[in-house]
Formats: sequence, C-alpha cells, structure tokens
Amino acid sequence: MGSVLTESVWGWSIFSLVLLAILVFCWTYIRRYQSQQESEVVSTITAICALAVALITSSLLPVDIFLVSYMKDSRGSYKEWAADNITRLNIEDTVLYGYYTLYSIILLCVFLWIPFVYFYYEEKEDDDPNKCSQVKNALKYTLGFVFVCSILLLIGAFVPLSIPANQNSTEWEKVKLLFEELGSSHGLAALTFSISTLTLIGMLAVITYTAYGMSALPLNLIRGTRSVVYERLQNTEDLEEVEQQMERIKSKCIDGRPLSAGDRRALQKLQEKLRNLKRRDRHLETAERSCWLKFCCALRPLKIALGIFFILVALLFIIALFLSNLDKALHSVGFDSGFIIFETNLANPLNELLLILQTVFPLDYILIAIITVYLVFTSMAGIRNMGIWFFWIRLYKIRPGRTRPQALLFLCMILLLMVLHTSYMIYSLAPQYVMYGSQKYQEQVNHTSFDSRQEISNATWVTKMCDAKAPEDQCTVTRTYLFLHKFWFFNVVYYFGNWAFIAVFLIGLIVSCCKGKRSVIEGEVDDDDSDLSDDDLMERHRV
Repeated sequence: MGSVLTESVWGWSIFSLVLLAILVFCWTYIRRYQSQQESEVVSTITAICALAVALITSSLLPVDIFLVSYMKDSRGSYKEWAADNITRLNIEDTVLYGYYTLYSIILLCVFLWIPFVYFYYEEKEDDDPNKCSQVKNALKYTLGFVFVCSILLLIGAFVPLSIPANQNSTEWEKVKLLFEELGSSHGLAALTFSISTLTLIGMLAVITYTAYGMSALPLNLIRGTRSVVYERLQNTEDLEEVEQQMERIKSKCIDGRPLSAGDRRALQKLQEKLRNLKRRDRHLETAERSCWLKFCCALRPLKIALGIFFILVALLFIIALFLSNLDKALHSVGFDSGFIIFETNLANPLNELLLILQTVFPLDYILIAIITVYLVFTSMAGIRNMGIWFFWIRLYKIRPGRTRPQALLFLCMILLLMVLHTSYMIYSLAPQYVMYGSQKYQEQVNHTSFDSRQEISNATWVTKMCDAKAPEDQCTVTRTYLFLHKFWFFNVVYYFGNWAFIAVFLIGLIVSCCKGKRSVIEGEVDDDDSDLSDDDLMERHRV
C-alpha cells in the first residue's frame, strides 16, 4: 500500500506545484491587463478564477498520462503495487473524479457564473445604485444560459450510445436500455455531451485565435518593433503636414466667407487626426524615456532565438497534425466511428519523440506539459493581437492596463472553451501517446519450423507499445481519451476542424510574413480611445 501512495503522489505533487504556479500567473495576468479606471472586485475575482480553472483543466492531461504510464515497467509488466485491478481502478477513478469536478466547474462558469457577473456589470448605472435591480436583471438574462445548459444535459443523457442486439425489441425495452445506460454511467453521458458541445465552440475559437497566434507570436518576436526615435520623427513630420493642411483650409475663409460643406468635413477629419497624432507623440515621448523599453532592446537576441524556436515548434505541430489526420483519412475504421485508428501507420514525429523521451523519466511528461502550455499561451497571444470579434464586429480589445471588465470576462470565457478543445488537439498531435502514454505489453508470438520428420512450434514473448489492438486487460486507457471519444459524431467534426486549423495557420503565416514591424506603442493609441483614459494611462506611466 505504501508503494501505491509513493507512485501516485509523484503525479499529484507535480500537479500541486503547477496549481500554485497557475494561481500566481492568473492573478498577475489579469491585474496586468485590467483597466484601472473600470476595475471591479467581483469581475476581477471571476476572471482570475475562470482563467485558473481553464489552465488547471489543461494541466490535468499530463497527470492523467503520467499515472497510467507509471503503472507498468519498461518490460510491459504491471508493477507490484498496480498488479491488483482494484488498485488500478481506484487510481483511474481519482483522475475521472478530477475531470468530473473541473468539467462541472466549467459548465458552472460558462452557463451561470460568468454570464451573471457580465450582465450584472452591464446593468450597472452610476446614477442608479440599486443593487437589487442589477441582480434581478442579471438573473433574468442568465436564466437563458441555464436553460440552454439544461437542454444539453437532457440531450446528452438520452442520446443512445449503443443499439439493442435484438432488432425486434419493443420501444419500452429500448427506453429501458437508455435508463439503464444512464444509471450505469452516473451522468457521464450527459456531462460529456454538454462538454463536447462547448468543445465545438472552442474548436472555432482555436481555429481563429490559436492558429493565428502560433504564426504571429514567433514572427513578432523575430521582427521586433520599429525604432522609437525614428517613429517619433515620422510622427512629428505627420503633425506638421496635418497642421499645414488645416491652415490651407482655414485660409479660404480669411475674408469672412464661410467654408463649404466639403471643407468643413475635411477640417473635422484633420482635427481628429491631429488629436490622435498628438496623443501618439505623448506616448512615444514616454516610451523613449522608458527603462523597460531599453531593457527589452537589450534582450533582442534572446527574443530572436525564442521566435525561431517557437516557429520551429509550430511547424512541428502542423506536420504532426497533418500526418495524424492523413493517417485517419487512409487507415481509420470509418466515418461513422469518428475516424478512430487502431494503430499508428504513418510515422508521427511528435508521437515518436514522446515515446523516445519516456525512456528518461520524466522528460516525456515535461514535453507534454510544455505542449499544453504552448497551445494555451499561443491562444492568449492570438486573442491579445486580434481582440474579441463577433463576425466582422470587434467587441473588445485586450490591452495592458486598459481592458474593460466585460472584455476580461469574455477573454476567460473563450479560454475556457479553447482549453476544452486543446485536449483533442494534443490527442491529434500524439494519438498513441495520449491514449496509452508509455505503456507496453507482452505478446506471445508463435514460430513454426519444420525438420525432416515433424513440425516444431516455439513460443516467444515480445514487448510492444500499447495501442488499440492490445488486449484490454494489458493496457489502461487514459480518462481523457474516454471523454474525447464518447460520441463519435463530435470526433468527425473535430477531424475536419483539424484540417481547417492547418489551413488557417498557413494563411496566418503568409499574412504575418507580409506585415512590417510593429509600432513600439501598438495598441496604446486607437481612434476610439477617449482623451480622459489616455491621460490617465500617461499619468500611471510617469509614476
């Protein structure tokens, strides 16, 4: 029993350290981006907790793989403490309950907590401090989300996962089978269907933001930003040119004649442009004196090295994803099975790398954790660069020190949905490893030889990597895989979503290569920013 605790504590101890690091990161990230003018305690706490739940859920995957892999030794035999099937089942249930808890919290955040806080803040009025009215209106809108969640749970509970063997069975027997199946799964089907539905939305966000972030983040690091001195000089020239244009228009009415309608519109546009140029000049002046900017310039070689490393990692991901999808297209069981493959037929570089690293503990678990973190961070980079859009309308911008509470809540909502799809993305990158980890099993191989008089049969034991063809009692499937493949029709959509992800990444890579260097104050000055918020930001920079 002591060995069991020792082995399992390894995985959960690492998970606890990661949990602490996640909480610190979430607090720092939200505090860095939230607007100091419009910050609210409730929205800040909600954003931090929601972001933490998203990252904690993604960090459970390496622990899941670690625990199932650690049950076996390098020869494919169960370790002494894991020889008992009940012991293995208890460990698997621990991970399963972890997923139950986190996925339930995600449903709570997406359908109740975040919508309520969002609408509560939207209903806030400075001249009407009636809290009861705010709560009542927020609950009214939130009930719509709760209704949608209830529908998803009911559909998931009664979707048939198996068909009665007897095709002549009555309708009552079929309904009875559904109830028995629901009772035996303890609501797993209902929860999985709801999570899978949210994962489809997360897939759209991953295709939009993560694919772009994987191309934009490394290229931005490699290109760097424009020189602040040159940019300020160019801005000064633009200022002088706009002032000259305004003087030419004003000179038309020097004798008292009124300006034409076209001249008045042109003068108004020039005044707005002049106001923005003056604001840019103030920001550039502050940036020119910034010690942080000078420190970042000193780290320029490191940024270039990181950018090259990140683009190589992104290309490795795309190649692995392409080969995995191609393998499914050529060798899967079929469309109606969700493109499930029994074994890896095409060499997947990432899957092979993980299997090689598993010989040196714990390099493979470190790599799978890095992959998870990389996908989450590129997702955050994509959202930060693009902002939050609804079709062609940009709803919110994500900027340091100036992000509205509603935008932070939207950001965390999107990240929650994207993290759900991240698990399937990692499965697509390394299907065999995510399904079984580094588990091996022993298979008996019979060799037949003939001498001059009789036939001789010899049997030898061969150690193989676990795959879908392995005996069920010899390999333990990760809980993540069971959640991902509960409903085959969702896997079909995920399969085509992977192709869309590859296409968007390539398009984003071409667009990012065609772009020039970013402004050193990119995102700090926009046309729709108020002068009041701009002055407040400049005051904080001076402090």
